[in-house]
Amino acid sequence: MGSVPASETQRTPAERHAGTPIEVSIVVPCLNEELVIGEFVDWCFQGLKKANVSGEVLITDSSTDRSPEIAEAHGATVIRVPKCGLGQAYIDSIAHIRGRYVIMGDCDLTYDFREIAPFVEALRQGSEFVMGTRLRGRIEPGSMPLLHRYFGTPATTATLNFIYGSRFSDIHCGMRAMTLDALHRIGLQSMGWEYASEMVLKAVRLGLRCSEVPIRFYKDREGRLSHHRRSGWFSPWLAGWTNLRMMFLFAPEFFLLWPGVFALVVGLLLSVGLARGPVSIGPIGFNLHWMLLGLTLATVGYSALHLALLAKVFYDFEPGTTQRILRLLTYDRGMIAGGAIMAIGVVLEMDLCVNWILQGLRLQDMYYSSVFGLLLIILGFQTITSTLILQMVAGTRRLRECEPRPPVKRADRRDRPPDTRDSG
Repeated sequence: MGSVPASETQRTPAERHAGTPIEVSIVVPCLNEELVIGEFVDWCFQGLKKANVSGEVLITDSSTDRSPEIAEAHGATVIRVPKCGLGQAYIDSIAHIRGRYVIMGDCDLTYDFREIAPFVEALRQGSEFVMGTRLRGRIEPGSMPLLHRYFGTPATTATLNFIYGSRFSDIHCGMRAMTLDALHRIGLQSMGWEYASEMVLKAVRLGLRCSEVPIRFYKDREGRLSHHRRSGWFSPWLAGWTNLRMMFLFAPEFFLLWPGVFALVVGLLLSVGLARGPVSIGPIGFNLHWMLLGLTLATVGYSALHLALLAKVFYDFEPGTTQRILRLLTYDRGMIAGGAIMAIGVVLEMDLCVNWILQGLRLQDMYYSSVFGLLLIILGFQTITSTLILQMVAGTRRLRECEPRPPVKRADRRDRPPDTRDSG
């Protein structure tokens, strides 16, 4: 193994390897896996050779044992980072990735990285995000708890597919691949293991071309405990809850937009229809109680609708839709419309106020038109406040897009000399 000149030690690994073509970067976090990390790195290089691709193995390490030294000895490039969670480990590694394609997973030998060729082939054929699937592949007996295999994974996968219209079979599979461009577009934010769900959800929301590859899933090696078991019995349940939370956060249309539109339409039909007094349709009589239900539905629905639009602008998964929202809901339009709606509501309340004063500050009857006026005052106020918040979010987005990006602070990276094992 050749030595690295003194001048070379002052250069980053990316600069030293600038002329080396890399197609695949295998990027994997590691936390105290000295029992298996050496064999795992060997598997990775075998997989790169078998797939006939040039590649590198990046280990993002937060260990307190000998894992980084062992990984380096087997030819991997080690990026030393603080222990901040799986998601943060991947975020820290992005600046060091040189490959066009990125393959991720666990370094515990449960995923077979000797078989990466199907992932590479799917990416070459146009996929931008490729999920491994254990349920359509081979699961070694004893590798996956029955609760996970037959309840947790199918239930959460079906929930995601229903909400987002996707067709995954195993959203919890840790082995996955994507283009480097897709990884940048996803823009990981989760610091913990919920990064896995965030990645899947954003891939769907961003409209990335997704596909699946059946994989083999092995049980833990003798003497090794999985991180879930290290964390205790509650860890899988917490994982399921966190996955549901991530699904809710990135689905404003499902939980806010369409339910909000439905509630608003029904509420307005009831409120407008009863604004001049009670109505009977056959044996059914619609009175003040129905109108109060309409007021409630319209208020809740209008709030949900505005929150959905704010969420769409904030996440900006569909830039075209975001621009259409901002062009339609301008500051001037929102403030003028909101003020006008409130003014009409105040006018409708005048009759009630006059009678209230004439009756000695007591009300004998409730006026249907006044209830409708209250609704207009509420909707007008919501329009004004939502317009202000929407413009704040839009302004923050514009500032973020215009400000220069600070240079990436690179983690302390232990790397191998340039004449070691890049496959291909």
